[in-house]
Amino acid sequence: MENTKTNAVEMKNVTKTFGSVVANHDVNLTLRTGEILALLGENGSGKTTLMNMLSGIYFPDHGEIYIHGKEVSIRSPKDAFALGIGMIHQHFKLVDVLTAAENIVLGLPGGATINRKLLSQKIRDISQKYGFDIDPDKKIYQMSVSEKQTVEIIKVLYRGAGILILDEPTAVLTPQETEKLFRVLRAMKDDNKAIIIITHKLHEVLSVSDRVAILRKGEYIDTVETGKATQQSLTEMMVGHSVSLSIDRPEGIPKKDCLKVHSLTCINSDGVKKLDQVSFDAFGGEILGVAGIAGSGQKELCEALTGLYPVKGGSILFHNEVDGHLVDENLVGKSPDEIIKKGISMAFVPEDRLGMGLVASLDMVDNIMLKNYRQNSGPFVDRETPKKTAERLIEELQIVTPGVHTPIRRLSGGNVQKVLLGREIECSPQLLIVAYPARGLDINSSYTVYDLLNQQKKKGVAVIFIGEDLDVLLEISDRLLVLCGGQVSGIVDPRTTSKEEIGLMMVHVGDQNKENQANLQKERKEAATHE
Repeated sequence: MENTKTNAVEMKNVTKTFGSVVANHDVNLTLRTGEILALLGENGSGKTTLMNMLSGIYFPDHGEIYIHGKEVSIRSPKDAFALGIGMIHQHFKLVDVLTAAENIVLGLPGGATINRKLLSQKIRDISQKYGFDIDPDKKIYQMSVSEKQTVEIIKVLYRGAGILILDEPTAVLTPQETEKLFRVLRAMKDDNKAIIIITHKLHEVLSVSDRVAILRKGEYIDTVETGKATQQSLTEMMVGHSVSLSIDRPEGIPKKDCLKVHSLTCINSDGVKKLDQVSFDAFGGEILGVAGIAGSGQKELCEALTGLYPVKGGSILFHNEVDGHLVDENLVGKSPDEIIKKGISMAFVPEDRLGMGLVASLDMVDNIMLKNYRQNSGPFVDRETPKKTAERLIEELQIVTPGVHTPIRRLSGGNVQKVLLGREIECSPQLLIVAYPARGLDINSSYTVYDLLNQQKKKGVAVIFIGEDLDVLLEISDRLLVLCGGQVSGIVDPRTTSKEEIGLMMVHVGDQNKENQANLQKERKEAATHE
C-alpha cells in the first residue's frame, strides 16, 4: 500500500453525473509529489470532468478528495487555489491588452497600485528557477502561443500552486517549444511539484510522464508505470481492444493537375498581411499537408481558396473542364456561389465545426440538405434523399447517434466531425480542404478521419490537410507545405524530413523559401513544356 504522506492528491470513488449522463463513475486516482502523471482516455472518457472537479469548476456527486492526506471540499476555483491547485486550460484565459505581469496578478487581493519593480523581479525569480523565458512587460497580443502558455503557468506558480493540471498543453506548439515545455515540467517535478498532464499524444506521454492513469467511458481502468508501457499497450487500455497505430500512405497513385496558387496575398481589415506571396500546387491523387504554428495564415488560406476571404493579390487557378476543354479558372474575386456555378466541385471542412461547418440545433438530415438545397427545383423540398444519405453515412462511418433526427449538438466531437466530413465528401469533390480534422478527437475517431482522407486520395481527389500534429502530417502527407507568418517557408518531402527541421521552418522563413519558389517555377515550366 502507498504511503499517503507522499501523495499530493487522492481521489476516491469520485462520481459526477449530468442528468442521465454519467461522466465519472467511482474513479480512484492518486498523484504523488515530485511526479508527472499523464491522464489518458478517449473523447468522453471523463478526463476533463475529473480535472474540473479537482480545480473547483464542478463539485462531485459523491466520493472524497484528499490533498496531502487531508480530506477537502473544493467548491470553487478559489478553494482550489487556496489548496495550491492550479489548472492551465487548453484555451488561455488572458487579457490581450495587458502585460504578462498584469495578467499574472489580475484578480489577486491588493491595493489600487502595483509595485511593478517588485512584481517583475518575482516573475523573473520564478522564470529563472524553472527555466522559463518571458518578458514581464510584454503585452499578451504581442506574444506567441508558447509565451502565452508560459504566462498561464507562471500565473498559477505565482499564486503558490504545488499541484498543476495541464490540459492538452502541446496542442499548438512546435517540437522545439514542446521540448522546452517538457524541460520546464521536469524542473518543476524536481522541485517537488505534482503535475497532471492531459494529452492525446502517446509519444509525449512516454517521453515526459512517470506514470499513466487511464480512463475509459467514465471509469478508472488502471495506473501504470510509464517505463513499462508502450504506445500499443496504452492504446489497448484506452479503447479496450487491439488497435493498429500505423497511418496508411498509399503510394503510386497517378497525379493530375488540380490547383495552382501563385503569389497569393491577403490583408485583414487592420491592414495586416495574413498571407504574403504564397505559391504552391495541389494535385489530384495526393495529400498536401500544411504545417505551421497557430495563426500562421492557415485559416486565411482555407477561406481564400474557397471564396470566403478577400484576396489582395495573386491568383488561384483551378484546372477545370469547360465545354470539353481543360482551362485554368482563376477563383480570385469569386464568391462560393460563383465557384459552384462554374462547375467547380470543392469541399471545405472548417476548423469551427459547429460555428462554420454545421448548424448545431439542426439534425443530420437538415445539415446534409444545407449543402445542396438550392439545387431543388419546384416548390417542395426533397427530404427523402438527404434522409437516405444520412442513414448510409451513419452505417458507413459508424456515426454514433440516436437517429438521423437528433440535433447535431447532442453528438460527441468525433461524431460531429464524421457528419461534416461525410456531407462534404458526398458531393464527390475534385478538391477537399480539411482544417484540423482530428483536433480533440480520440484515437479511434482520428484514424477513421485519416482513412476517409486516404480514400479520397485514391479516388483522385486533391486533398489539402491543415494539421497540428507533425507526427500525423509526416505519416499521411505526400508533400508538406510549411507556413510561417503568412509565408511559405518550404515545401518538403515528409519521407526524408525530420520533425526538428519542420519545427525550425515553422518559426523561420529563410533561404528555403527562395529555393522553394525557384523549384516551383522550374516544375511549372517543365509541366507546360511537357503539355
